[in-house]
Amino acid sequence: MSGDNAVLARNTEDAPKSPLHSQTVAFSHYNNLSAQLPVDPKTGSLVDGGVREQATQCFENIKAIVDSIGHSLSDVVRITVFVRNIEDIDVVDEVYRTYFPTYVPTRTSVAVADLPLGASVQIEALLSNGEGTIPNEPQAGDLIKYVNNTAEAPLSALHSQTVAFSHYNNLSAQLPVDPKSGQLIVGGVREQTAQCLKNVKAILASIDVPFDDIVKITVFLKDLSDIEVVNEVYSMFFPDSAIARAVGYVPARTVVEAAALPMHALVQIEAVVSHGDGTPPQAVEDRHGLIVEANNTDAAPRNPLSTQTVAFSHYNNISAQLPLDPATGELVAGGAKEQAAQCLQNIKAIVESVGHSLDDVVKVNVFLRDLDDAEAVDEAYAAFFPGGVPARRTVGVSALPLDALIQIDAIVANAEGTPPIA
Repeated sequence: MSGDNAVLARNTEDAPKSPLHSQTVAFSHYNNLSAQLPVDPKTGSLVDGGVREQATQCFENIKAIVDSIGHSLSDVVRITVFVRNIEDIDVVDEVYRTYFPTYVPTRTSVAVADLPLGASVQIEALLSNGEGTIPNEPQAGDLIKYVNNTAEAPLSALHSQTVAFSHYNNLSAQLPVDPKSGQLIVGGVREQTAQCLKNVKAILASIDVPFDDIVKITVFLKDLSDIEVVNEVYSMFFPDSAIARAVGYVPARTVVEAAALPMHALVQIEAVVSHGDGTPPQAVEDRHGLIVEANNTDAAPRNPLSTQTVAFSHYNNISAQLPLDPATGELVAGGAKEQAAQCLQNIKAIVESVGHSLDDVVKVNVFLRDLDDAEAVDEAYAAFFPGGVPARRTVGVSALPLDALIQIDAIVANAEGTPPIA
């Protein structure tokens, strides 16, 4: 429909291509990039060398994609680094500094059990898109980023605590670090979870954003068996306000088992937050009073700790879906192919319940217990996304909730936006 934002998928020959996903998918004021492996686009193979060379190639691929759509690395809002060995982070950081010598985006770093092609590192970027995606009608191309840091939360020279652009704040993943000492707090996973969430809350308080404006949480957990303790603490923070408690609002959520976390932490928490005021020069009438729209449907599995989809402005944030039959609440029978199909069917049901379709999906994140199952997963995936449009990330994890073989979450375009408060 004329005047609406459009999903804009793009690819360049200067970065690795795949028939299963687009290199970048823009919608409204964000470009969602596929996670980049250290693959030489000319050969299609991993580059020679160790983690330094691999990290460099990942960043070169990101830079090539960003350059190809008329942007620069200063437009990167968030970087996510996946390594197989947490000890490699120091080397990745040395490379990272050469690409971000002054401005630093928000960042998440985590070690996972495995990466595609046996790579040592995989890096993903979220990019601002000031011109927007209304066809032939550039939007406010001079929107600015708001970068904020507070001494009330842990500071780092490698990342900003929060970067706002348009209607979203993207926070760096928070470790259980005492901001005064810069050290991990004393205690176990209960105390560490509370500190992560306190740090998130302190960052939001510093920019006058309420805690219940969080639309998506990702919990990286060293030992998935700790999830019940994490959930007990989590339920003390969400819902946060009387209004949120009245409607039972909780953000969309993904839980991921990490092979290791920085500083030997047991837990790390990342948040994506609505930003109703927007970033200037958006017109006041286009930005004030936008509401968070949370939705659940019986056609997909329900969870009291997460909302299936949380929309704000022009994006829907989908909770990670396990291969559960919503009618029984049990894992579906079969292997990785059948489980992948059920995850995607659940996402489809959620998306359709809010009046959208899978054509509106801009990004898919796949967490797979055995990357040897990737081919079977891709067969199921291609049936849901035959055009290969969404950007994608795939990582291997050693455990998933309910002993599932696969878990998938998604980010979905929301062309109609969310209305102002009446």
